[in-house]
Amino acid sequence: MGAFMRPTRVWSRTAIAATVTAVVASTGVVTTALTAHAAAGCRVTYKVTSQWQGGFGASVDITNLGDSVSAWRLTWSFTAGQTVTQLWNGSVTQTAAQVVVTNAAWNGGISTGATTNVGFGATWNNASNPVPTDFALNGVACTGSTTNPTPSGSTSTPPTGVLNQVNTVSRVRESGNAVQFTWPGTYFEGRFRGTGVGLVLNDSNNDYSVQVDGATVATLVTPGQTTHWVRGLAGGDHTVRLAKRTESPWAAGEFGGLVADTGGSILARATRRTRQIEFIGDSWTAGYGDMSTTRDCNSNGGVTRNTNADVAFGAQTAKGLNADYQTIAWSGMGMVRNYGGQNTTYNLPTGYYDKDLQALYNSTVWPVPNTWRPQVVVIGLGINDFSTALTSGERWTTVDALAADYRTAYQAFLDRLRTRYGTGTYIVLTYPDLSYMTTAFADSVKQIVKARNDAGDARVSSLYYDNNALGMDLLGCDWHPSQRDHQILATALTRHLATLPLTW
Repeated sequence: MGAFMRPTRVWSRTAIAATVTAVVASTGVVTTALTAHAAAGCRVTYKVTSQWQGGFGASVDITNLGDSVSAWRLTWSFTAGQTVTQLWNGSVTQTAAQVVVTNAAWNGGISTGATTNVGFGATWNNASNPVPTDFALNGVACTGSTTNPTPSGSTSTPPTGVLNQVNTVSRVRESGNAVQFTWPGTYFEGRFRGTGVGLVLNDSNNDYSVQVDGATVATLVTPGQTTHWVRGLAGGDHTVRLAKRTESPWAAGEFGGLVADTGGSILARATRRTRQIEFIGDSWTAGYGDMSTTRDCNSNGGVTRNTNADVAFGAQTAKGLNADYQTIAWSGMGMVRNYGGQNTTYNLPTGYYDKDLQALYNSTVWPVPNTWRPQVVVIGLGINDFSTALTSGERWTTVDALAADYRTAYQAFLDRLRTRYGTGTYIVLTYPDLSYMTTAFADSVKQIVKARNDAGDARVSSLYYDNNALGMDLLGCDWHPSQRDHQILATALTRHLATLPLTW
């Protein structure tokens, strides 16, 4: 369920009382009120305000007893099959019995001692409508005391706000109580205590991998607006990771953070890794069709269902080196020429590299580059420039002219990277075998590296992926690297990085 606007009909306290009295008189149902008290700072008062055959209305008061909060998330579980059908003064999602309510735009802040309210309509089974007893605010169970001891490894006040709950180095934009993102391979990592955790999502375009303690436990296919629950884990502390598998330059996904399961808590995020790698490229870098075992993906779900950037060579390399990473990749993009000579307005470096959310908000520059200082940048751009024949109407009439522009643009892009990251970052230019089409790609990369080295920039190198010598099968969609091939590429890249005098 999504967000609901506040109802236009406003009930006075007298009208509500009269309605409740009438219902009690006709049905014998007594209006129930439960005051549940919150450890670490909250009290919840739940009241069934009216009840009828198949439906009921309820009011929930949330009183903050702890430090002021700027955003809140209230959770509870129904025990008799009740289902929320509408809610006001907030946004609601319900997965089975678990209900998650987050604040509206106007009521996210609750100062110490203050109270906010949500109301909702719901269905019930006409036999039993018990009051929930497991309320939790921002991941902390509601017991009414603010003096309970803090378990070892947790915080007295659980982290609130997505970027306070999880680690990410991906390019994201805060949007209310969530973060938006479009680049493939975007990932979020958090920690929790207990036997389960919920992940709040709003994305009808992308697929995701959910991993707990390093193992994939779920693949979410265009989940929409939902809270996905992972339950049945052994008690104790766990890690959770959400990774975007697919490309969506035209639409942003949203992640609303983590929700603790009953009796659990969200823990402080782990220390960020000191190693950082940036991967810039095209469909090879994005993991296009890498999960397929056949080059024609028309009959096995299509390219999107067969794509997983989280197992592409960049992700595999970074994970093997215990490094954080960014994937700045877009299928079909080149340095100066896109696939087949199409989309002549922008290329990846000139139109999108500096953006936070790709084409969706292509006037917005990524706002926080100073928080990202990679020791290594790996670039794979040129396949789309050179893999298809020039056509009439393009601005190049010969491959030599294209190659000259490619080298000039590449040098300018390297200058931009040097300005952004400094002279200490190692830059690796990668290229596969395109000799069946032209040697201009390989020759150009070699010339670029030599020119940089001759000018004193010794930290620029190249890595040639010899498809045949490496034994690549290219069984991904449309002759792209398969998952097996990406492991081969990751191994080759890791070996190359081992030859560099990195001090990380």
